[in-house]
Amino acid sequence: MSKTFRLSGYGRVDRSRPVTFLFDGKPVKGYAGDTVASALLADGRHLMGRSFKYHRPRGPVSAGSDEPNALIGVGEGARHTPNLRATQVEVHEGLVAISQNRLPSLRFDVGIVNTLASPFLPAGFYYKTFMWPHGFWDKVYEPLIRRASGLGKAPTAPDPDEYGLHYAHCDVLVAGAGPAGLAAALAAGKTGVRVILCDENPEFGGALLSDSHSLIDGVAAAQWVARTVAELEKLPNVQLLTRCSAFNYGPHNMVALNQRLTDHLASAPVGMPRERIWQVRAKEVVLAAGSLERPLVFEGNDRPGILLASAARTYLQRYGVLCGRKAVVMTADDAAYRVAIEMAEAGLKIVAVADLRANPDSAVVAEARARGIKVLPSTTIQRAHGHYRVGAVELAPVSADGAVGKGRTVSCDLVLMSGGFTPSLHLHCQARGALTYDDKLGVYLPGDSVEHVRSAGSCRGVYALDAVLRDGAEAGLNAAGGEGDLPVWTVTRQDQPGEGGFAGALPRRGPGHLALAFVDFQNDVTAKDVKLAVREGFQSIEHVKRYTTTGMATDQGKSSNVNALAIVSKTLQRAPQKVGLTTYRPPYTPVTFGAFASHARGDQFDPLRLAPADGWARAHGAVFEDVGLWRRARYFPRAGEDMLAAVTRECRMVRKTAGIFDASTLGKIEVVGPDAAEFMNRFYINGWTKLGVGKCRYGLVCRDNGFVYDDGVVGRVAKDRFHVTTTTGGAAGVLNMMEDYLQTEWADLDVWLTSITEEWGVIALQGPKAREILAPLVDGLDISAEAMPHMFLKEGTIGGIPMRLFRVSFTGELGYEINVPSGRMREVWDRVWAAGQPHGLTPYGTESMHVLRAEKGYLIVGQETDGTATPGDVGCGWAISKIKPDFIGKKALALPALNAPDRLQMVGVLTDDPHYVLEEGMQLVAAPQMQAPASADGHITSSYFSPALNRSIAIAMVKGGRSRMGATLYAPRLDAAAVRVTLVDPVFYDPEGARVNG
Repeated sequence: MSKTFRLSGYGRVDRSRPVTFLFDGKPVKGYAGDTVASALLADGRHLMGRSFKYHRPRGPVSAGSDEPNALIGVGEGARHTPNLRATQVEVHEGLVAISQNRLPSLRFDVGIVNTLASPFLPAGFYYKTFMWPHGFWDKVYEPLIRRASGLGKAPTAPDPDEYGLHYAHCDVLVAGAGPAGLAAALAAGKTGVRVILCDENPEFGGALLSDSHSLIDGVAAAQWVARTVAELEKLPNVQLLTRCSAFNYGPHNMVALNQRLTDHLASAPVGMPRERIWQVRAKEVVLAAGSLERPLVFEGNDRPGILLASAARTYLQRYGVLCGRKAVVMTADDAAYRVAIEMAEAGLKIVAVADLRANPDSAVVAEARARGIKVLPSTTIQRAHGHYRVGAVELAPVSADGAVGKGRTVSCDLVLMSGGFTPSLHLHCQARGALTYDDKLGVYLPGDSVEHVRSAGSCRGVYALDAVLRDGAEAGLNAAGGEGDLPVWTVTRQDQPGEGGFAGALPRRGPGHLALAFVDFQNDVTAKDVKLAVREGFQSIEHVKRYTTTGMATDQGKSSNVNALAIVSKTLQRAPQKVGLTTYRPPYTPVTFGAFASHARGDQFDPLRLAPADGWARAHGAVFEDVGLWRRARYFPRAGEDMLAAVTRECRMVRKTAGIFDASTLGKIEVVGPDAAEFMNRFYINGWTKLGVGKCRYGLVCRDNGFVYDDGVVGRVAKDRFHVTTTTGGAAGVLNMMEDYLQTEWADLDVWLTSITEEWGVIALQGPKAREILAPLVDGLDISAEAMPHMFLKEGTIGGIPMRLFRVSFTGELGYEINVPSGRMREVWDRVWAAGQPHGLTPYGTESMHVLRAEKGYLIVGQETDGTATPGDVGCGWAISKIKPDFIGKKALALPALNAPDRLQMVGVLTDDPHYVLEEGMQLVAAPQMQAPASADGHITSSYFSPALNRSIAIAMVKGGRSRMGATLYAPRLDAAAVRVTLVDPVFYDPEGARVNG
């Protein structure tokens, strides 16, 4: 193993467990506990990626989830995952990692020519360039954009891994396990309440794991972390989740966590999911998300070897990696001085600490000077030089008025930068929390929130370690109810944070109109891009974000937002708090699609609902289709039959003898109560108060805009009870609509609504022989034509099983719908099937059902209607009550526009060629050779071959259709002449309705 940059005596990696992994096909050695970034840095390799637009060489800037540059792909084949942060990917034996966005290789990328074209690719260039020439879009611009879009390559094969989903409840959820989070969890846990503590890292401790200076209760910070974690592990009411990111804060304290379970393992245990989504409902939430060090904006600040000072400290103290040999530190606050001291102790030569401030004079600054570290006040970095690695920087003095003097070039292989710290506000903002601007710190801090949440530690601007621990403990105790002892820890050695920090572009000498000083590293957004956006009129920070794409990368503005805000503020000469901050949207860090999908893929993509006769249908060779959430039998082919032959046979048998159909998927709602009839009267367009018990009626419901929403047969079971059926897909929507009106508009009505879709299985028995088959099976029930006419219902039993029997038909034949408890429907089905065999009883599926209903001109809501059809448009104007004082949609249906004679109206369509079946969706026009663009007169909504008529039939919606019976229209085709059609009455079969009354 190369030990060039790996130091003995430093780090928390397990040196007894060396591992080898591949990066771009070449082996790299590391240790258990390394990340890909730390292992490559230990090998002296800073170049890990290429930027999005300019393909510039890039290395890691940070050491955590805020990393914008070092994005890699991990895994092979179907298990390949793109755009992972090398700073977070834990190495294991056999890991395969690749760099991204390069051609042909990372070190030699032809895309670097884009840097030369950078003057011609400013912010928003795509809005201007791709407008002309007009003909370039399809053949030039769009293909180029598609090839350039994205960084990594998404796998094309199905993901073979499993993902978990878990719901949990707790009294206190603590997000973040740095010093504030550990203190909060311990304070809350000791009260006995249920606590969940989560952190995105493999270990708890946060910045304390990189702190070799501070002492807490007389021990090193890392040792204090180990003691505290051990104490938490002993509390049975506390659950600890590592590698677990809180990425979304939803309403009512529902927080989503993503836990990575196996990616760090060379071999995952059998049956263990790769990741797990936790949906946590918490009474109280403590956000201890910490703060993020800001990069500095100067020319060439993206070169490999330019890191955040805190990141270099992390690589040293956690991974035992010294990131270079000779460094320049550029800072505007005190934090970088502690880093410089520790780096010098480890053997790194500190050329100088350039401090933008005029008089840095804190204790840590004095300590740095005492150790011989050269401090240069009032100094800035003009630019960084180098290509694959920074090789030098140009330091320049800054006068009191901000003028930059002549610079001098200093050689180095490492630049450590610190612009101060920005509180992590993402989750607080997702919790609909307000923000307040702190002039002293120069950052936004969390304000009040509508959720039960509080922030603690540096994520709310508290930086001194003793104050952070106290703040976290108080937050945890208060979240737990405020009763208990407050843990107290003594911090005997710490750096006191001084004032300072800088946001925006560093001052420079000269105009710098060609300088590439990056604000958003991942999207290649420069300071001049942000200024250009403001000059072009984009003064809203949200508009600047979208015009330049700054803050829209996978780090969601963690490293760029505050610098962009400061540049806009200075350009507009407007206070930062007047400019505002962009919206932080979930997820906090990217989450894989697999984790979101969990088990919802393949057959489990949608919940599969099986009708009660599903098993019987499978045994009898049914071909199935998905209808809403249900799997339904589409047709029952016999040997040698295709769908057309099977459907033709089924339809003919229903018309000739009888057919049996599983109609259980119909939505069913029970409306019960003293005011049930009044409720129905208000909800449906037709009247219900005079409907007698034991009778049925077709019901049509509209939205308040007068357009058809759903339909179905309704039976009055008792004076105060209605059995309502809906379409299969409309069941949930109709019930929700009923509940909405009952609770918000008609709270005076004494009514209960209950979904009974799953309670009743429905056997549709249709055809001339239906009564002969059913009569012997019902227990003492007279179902003769006289005793039970069409649209009547009776309650009774069938073979001792409770039954609601409806005399209704969706085929136009004599028909019954036998409602029995779902759990016993198969028994009844088998009895009906056996009784029907001597009569030629045939099963039929949804395809035949559609053909049979179309022959009778019965509409299907959602097929003949599209959300803009009124009852009158679909031939149901007769159902609209003329005497009811009100119902849903009544006022809208009186509008002249909804009664115009040229509205699309439902009609029948016959082709001149009886064997040609029109395609559903075909347009109907007035002439056979209409020139585009042309206005259509209508369109086909349903089209079938009719076995009863032995020809094709179709239903269409045509302008003024009912007044145009006998008219000729044409259905254009792309590959042949238009089809000539004639408009006819939509009732093709048995228009007198004699058969349904048989």
